[in-house]
Amino acid sequence: MLERYYRELLGFLARAVKDRDTAADLAQESYARVLAARQGGQLVQNSRALLYQIARNLVIDHQRHADVRASVEVPDAQVEADAAYASRNSEPETAVSAQQGVAALAAAIDSLPPRCREAFMLNRFEGMTYAQVARHMGVSVKAVEQHIKHALDACERRRAQAAGARQAPAVVRRKLSRSRHD
Repeated sequence: MLERYYRELLGFLARAVKDRDTAADLAQESYARVLAARQGGQLVQNSRALLYQIARNLVIDHQRHADVRASVEVPDAQVEADAAYASRNSEPETAVSAQQGVAALAAAIDSLPPRCREAFMLNRFEGMTYAQVARHMGVSVKAVEQHIKHALDACERRRAQAAGARQAPAVVRRKLSRSRHD
């Protein structure tokens, strides 16, 4: 089966994800899942149809993952802007603010439900894909997506709270200085 459909499947996946390396990974995962289904005793009447259905589902999962990643990753322009202001990072106030931000994120992660925290840690810190996390935890990829989304939402809320707490004194100082000058 591998030799018979591999090039055809690889071409299909390369067109779908527009990246040959990712397509090769998805093709390998597709074959592994068909093999697992066969070894698990599932009757597979049409291997090619099952192979393509699995591949299509993996493409959808890959695209969802890319959408989530795009919504939480810092754009390159922001990275360049941050680099331009790197000297500011040596200021004590900035260092304390960064430490507070890290502490807030650590607290957010610690407060997650155990399964959610496990999925998040495996994905974000161990570098496992959603599919790998799902297999490791014995849950569906959809469940992993939901855990990761919940974790990211919790981190964002905590980050926003920490940023609001750090900005509040500056806002009060500005208001006080305005009222003194008026």
